[in-house]
Amino acid sequence: MEALGDILPGLMFLALILGLFSNLPVGIVLMGITLIFGAAALGLEEMRFRQLTLMPNRIFGGIIENPVLVAAPMFIFMGVVMEKTRVAEDLLIALQKVLRSVPGGLALAVTLMGTILAAATGIIGASVVMLTVLAIPTMLSRGYSPSLAAGTVASAGTLGILIPPSVMLVFMGDLLTLNLAKLFVAAFLPGLVLAGCYLVYIVLRAALDPASAPRAKAEPAEPGVWREFLVALALPFLIIVAVLGSILGGIATPTEASGVGAAAALLLGLLRGRLTWTTLNAAMDGSVRTIAMLFFIFVGATAFSYVFRGIGGEHFIVDTARSLDLGDWGLLAMMMIMVFIMGFFFDWIEITLIVLPIFAPIVALMDLGDHIAKGDLIYWFAVLVAVNLQTSFLTPPFGFALFYLKGAAAGAVSMGQVYRGIIPFVILQLAVLALLIWQPQIVMALPDRLLK
Repeated sequence: MEALGDILPGLMFLALILGLFSNLPVGIVLMGITLIFGAAALGLEEMRFRQLTLMPNRIFGGIIENPVLVAAPMFIFMGVVMEKTRVAEDLLIALQKVLRSVPGGLALAVTLMGTILAAATGIIGASVVMLTVLAIPTMLSRGYSPSLAAGTVASAGTLGILIPPSVMLVFMGDLLTLNLAKLFVAAFLPGLVLAGCYLVYIVLRAALDPASAPRAKAEPAEPGVWREFLVALALPFLIIVAVLGSILGGIATPTEASGVGAAAALLLGLLRGRLTWTTLNAAMDGSVRTIAMLFFIFVGATAFSYVFRGIGGEHFIVDTARSLDLGDWGLLAMMMIMVFIMGFFFDWIEITLIVLPIFAPIVALMDLGDHIAKGDLIYWFAVLVAVNLQTSFLTPPFGFALFYLKGAAAGAVSMGQVYRGIIPFVILQLAVLALLIWQPQIVMALPDRLLK
């Protein structure tokens, strides 16, 4: 029985991996495994009943009363309001008009739109669907390669997972007990670097293979097109300034800034005359559904982590990592490879909520010397994971951005074309990940300068 107690954490982790492949709701899997192994821990005397009775307090205090997590619902509501009031749609249409005669102009417009949308909302599903509906038909009618069109839309729509205000960063900050403002600032420049790599690739692709991204015929500019563009750009830019500006300027915490952003989105929708009771009701309904799904999983993950640590899971993971004798760089490589491989099968929610608490004690013991300061290591690691997790939206067979795109495209592109289209962008994501590992100052330069 004592030997069984020693391997109980390993069995619990293995049961979790098998459960995630069962296609059952992730929250149900987490709670079911927690109950089974909690009962087993009681029977083997690895935990006391009194410890398990404290679990509701842990869930309530760690999630319901957590002031940091208040930011997530507000950011989600802000993004849904922007989608329903078509503020983002206006900007994409204006960008297409301005860049229509530039080689690869439509693809550049989509990428720029994805970058701006990421900095204003961070809602991946809504971003991909909106970009698909608005951009794919136009790109195909202009003669764009279906694979390039699909890859551009899917990759641009997922930038919101990295560029703040990202809902994923909010959860990562809470799981790793990080300063959320510092994490937002640390992720900002890597997000722009990744978006810049997408733009460079599109320009080179259009130059080397003009048939895949043909230039539109030169036509006189429509009257007032630049005025339309500036007005369309100003609205989301105001939200970006309201959210990120208040955080970077030290005026507001990310939690407070989320409320400012939600209020700004409502105000802009009202000024555009599109915030009706019907629109507001749809925005609230969509927000509540998304928030409920995320927090249901979060409750399950908190319960799982509580029992896992209670039976010695943290020591089991650390001892296993040490026994591999890979060294700190080897452990970092192993963790990055694990996250990348898991991205083929799981969503960022499962990976983040399950893997990060397991990796955190390993990272706490790492020492990379002069490469990066010990105090910055966990922030650097969190951004590396965030960049790595972007691939989980694009890699088959369960890349959720691919399913969003295919469903919204209504048969305009085949799944094979979608898969071929995302390959260059996944390679770019991995290249940026390697760059950030090699040059950690790209991650820590802004936090060190702005948040001393």
